[in-house]
Amino acid sequence: MTTAQATSSPAGDPGMAHLGQIIAVASGKGGVGKSTVSTNLALALAAQGAAVGLVDADLYGPSVPGMLGIETGKAPTMSPAGKVIPAIAHGIKVMSMGMLTDDDKPAILRGPMVTKYLRMFILEVEWGKLDYLILDLPPGTGDTQLTLAQAFPLTGAVVVSTPQDVSLKIARRGIRMMEQVKVPILGIVENMSGFTCPSCNEVTHIFHQGGGTKIAASLGIPFLGAIPLDPAIVDCGDEGRPLVIALPDAPASEVYRDIAAILSGRERDAAGIPTPFDWHWADDASKPKPAAHAAHAGGAAEIPIALDRRDGRTLVLYWQDGHDQQIDVRDLRLACRCAACVDEMSGRAVLHPATVPLNIVPTRIWSLGNYAIGVSFSDGHSSGIYTFCHLRGMVAAVVEDV
Repeated sequence: MTTAQATSSPAGDPGMAHLGQIIAVASGKGGVGKSTVSTNLALALAAQGAAVGLVDADLYGPSVPGMLGIETGKAPTMSPAGKVIPAIAHGIKVMSMGMLTDDDKPAILRGPMVTKYLRMFILEVEWGKLDYLILDLPPGTGDTQLTLAQAFPLTGAVVVSTPQDVSLKIARRGIRMMEQVKVPILGIVENMSGFTCPSCNEVTHIFHQGGGTKIAASLGIPFLGAIPLDPAIVDCGDEGRPLVIALPDAPASEVYRDIAAILSGRERDAAGIPTPFDWHWADDASKPKPAAHAAHAGGAAEIPIALDRRDGRTLVLYWQDGHDQQIDVRDLRLACRCAACVDEMSGRAVLHPATVPLNIVPTRIWSLGNYAIGVSFSDGHSSGIYTFCHLRGMVAAVVEDV
């Protein structure tokens, strides 16, 4: 993560409070029914009275419009403010690449365009006031996942798997990726968990049994529920009327409502420094304001609650465990781990300290999701990602040198 190139644009619009809790629904592999879970979960939350938006973030294989009966291949309507008007289906607001292209027209996009569309789907849509924005992610741990983790303050992720061993192993990788970028794991959903015969009600565990609960227990994360196989899920999705709408009394619908109740009833984790922010070093007015909660004994050592500058050459970080850290801004520049400063294969530093001016200063500091900051400097360098773990580790390095 630390060698990836940071965006030089702001981390996002500070006015994101209207989006509510941003929850990503993720999976390590395809074919586990993630979009079905995303759609039915969004509808279950809306049934509780919440205002819900759903973003189909799988740009290459959008399936949400079909599941919700939304017309595709039609240019979206724009608001007077120049924002896209989302589709409304069964009481939730929806944005998807499938709404912009015909069903048989592929989205052929390189990485930068993926980033552009994802930001548009979230920041340039007239969502109104939401309680939840659900992001249906594509499978894997690629551009889409990293873009969203860096650009938006995700509340957390729901990971979908099936009981199969191969699915569970890959789901574990997805969980570890989210942990690296400090996205809280809200829990695991085990989809396709047993098939109940409609004639005799006998349950057959086609893909094994209990794998989701085991992996949740081994990783110390919540198990949200097991959704049984039901042929009606496929039929309802094809008809554009998801299960929780078409068959609210079905066993799977009850599980979706239970999962929604767990998510809506959970207490939000104590946040670190409020994000997103885009701090121009010379301007205190744009400095991120301290988090509402104070530092406390036993708090997390790698969660910052505030940033400040003691003077023009010293960055101050206040950590949740009560530690105050001061970093000389030239030391910060020398500690950059991007590909321009450190060889990605060997880990050998390629930045020569003599090339870094003694009077170098930051020009901007911006948030990268929940886990890092990006910094641009007066020498023009702006591609470094400083994870909170890396920044806190700079203290240990100084102590060892003494």
